[in-house]
Amino acid sequence: MSADLDTKGQFSASPEYLDGYVPSSWDAPHSSLQRGVTWMSMGLLVVSVAIMGIGIFGFAAYSVGAQEHGVTIGIVGWVAGVVLLLASFFGIHIGRSGTRAYRKRTGRVY
Repeated sequence: MSADLDTKGQFSASPEYLDGYVPSSWDAPHSSLQRGVTWMSMGLLVVSVAIMGIGIFGFAAYSVGAQEHGVTIGIVGWVAGVVLLLASFFGIHIGRSGTRAYRKRTGRVY
């Protein structure tokens, strides 16, 4: 029976990680949360949604006759909102480049 105990591995109470692996995504050197461009782009995404809301206001106000230039406000709001939305997607893509490189280098899926 003691032979069975010798062939089995010992349980370690502390987790065993690969060299360089940090279990917390916030502290990981490859984390996109460490990059300012990611945070700025997420903020830009929120701003783009607000500007699209101004566009909706413009069209709605024009439809009930409350704004003389409602269509102009609506078009400018939607065009600016879509441009900012695309810029935010591009910025988030740039901000996550370290994470994508880490996943490619290590073969991790998630």
